[in-house]
Amino acid sequence: MKKLFATLIAIVAFVAVAIAQTPQEIVSQMEAEMSKHEKEGVFMMADAKIILGTITTKTYSLGKKTRSEASMLGVEIITWTDGETVWTYNVKDNEVQIENSNLKTNSESGDLDMFNGITDGYDVSIDKETAKEWHLVCKKSKDNPDKDAPKKMDLVIAKDTYRPISLSTKVEGIKITMYNINFGVTEEEVTFNPANYPGVKINDKREKQ
Repeated sequence: MKKLFATLIAIVAFVAVAIAQTPQEIVSQMEAEMSKHEKEGVFMMADAKIILGTITTKTYSLGKKTRSEASMLGVEIITWTDGETVWTYNVKDNEVQIENSNLKTNSESGDLDMFNGITDGYDVSIDKETAKEWHLVCKKSKDNPDKDAPKKMDLVIAKDTYRPISLSTKVEGIKITMYNINFGVTEEEVTFNPANYPGVKINDKREKQ
């Protein structure tokens, strides 16, 4: 009987190993899932921990358009961009500053792009696994040519949807965690409309093209 149980356990272990996914396969499935939603837009939150505290941001992205809301210690700033122009709204002063954007992009998929090839130049391993999540550790490879790339990233992926749950890393000593990643953003959510901000002061500082 013991021999039979030992044989069955060995078979189960063999099958489990055979069907287990590698870290790269998991990441590839995540990238495939994200690419399905390119035209829907993406919403996410992020916390950046600095000396003064934590800056929390909410970002709505649809194509080349993005709206970000940042708040810390009672200060709230809302920024819109379409790749060419940036609108920055200081809530306290009720003033919008309009400038030319210095960040040009040809991307049509907005923030979803950052999840494509996210582990390129990294050695990826499974740190731990639960019934619902994979916790992956991404360590910068020795041959990674990007000097500014973070040395380490922690990526959590949901098993049932292959969607990212969170991404954490340190950039120039600042710990950044992205989370609450969802799809479905409207054009109105990423477009500045002065009618939504009665009495707002407009300060147009754009350079003439």
